[in-house]
Amino acid sequence: MTDLTNKVAIVTGGASGIGLATVEAFLAKGAKVVIADFNEEGGLAAENELKQTYSDNMYFVKVDSGNEESVESMVAKTVEHFSRVDIIVNNAGIGIQKPTHEVTEEEYKRVISVNQDGVFYGAKYAIREMIKTGGGVVLSTSSILGSVGEPTSMAYAASKGAVNQITKSLALEYADQNIRVNAVAPGFIESGLVNKESLGDFYDGLVDKHPIGRLGNPEEVAHAFVFLAENDFVTGTTILVDGGYTAK
Repeated sequence: MTDLTNKVAIVTGGASGIGLATVEAFLAKGAKVVIADFNEEGGLAAENELKQTYSDNMYFVKVDSGNEESVESMVAKTVEHFSRVDIIVNNAGIGIQKPTHEVTEEEYKRVISVNQDGVFYGAKYAIREMIKTGGGVVLSTSSILGSVGEPTSMAYAASKGAVNQITKSLALEYADQNIRVNAVAPGFIESGLVNKESLGDFYDGLVDKHPIGRLGNPEEVAHAFVFLAENDFVTGTTILVDGGYTAK
């Protein structure tokens, strides 16, 4: 088992939701964490709040996960600040929900650039650093929609299916260099946009799709990321954290 104390982790989309919960989970394990997010205001706010508990063990970096130069810079800043990269969590993601025949090329490509290309960029530049230091862990946020279809979510589902395949391929490619690669596929998770107040009756329909009888919470997904970072015998897999959604 890997002890996460003083390990250096990058979490993209780390300013809110699953990302922020993952930042906190790694900090609680003694890791040093880069909070990476396009939302500079939210990222700096998270950094300032967490410093009250974890001192200077975290650092905010603004990043556009769909832009290769931005991701390369994020990794370089991490190495400059903390000297190494041991773990990356490619969590940043966006979605679009509308009939496919109404989706513009720009909308489609933006979803793919952040959700799919962002995983490639994050893995590419983090792995370069991990090779220098003898290994590491690449983690990504997939989705139940990487395994099952959903009307009006074609671009998002395509990007998450790609994440699952990227995970398998990278795991095989870098296993002999002590680099493990895994993903977590959440079901619907309670968040600022997904809750009873904002969704009304539609919320109850979402709950009904989860046999466990409720939606998940960000901390439950973060716990899966910690497990995957610590367990040295797990690579090439996507763990479903979905309340039974895909078991039906």
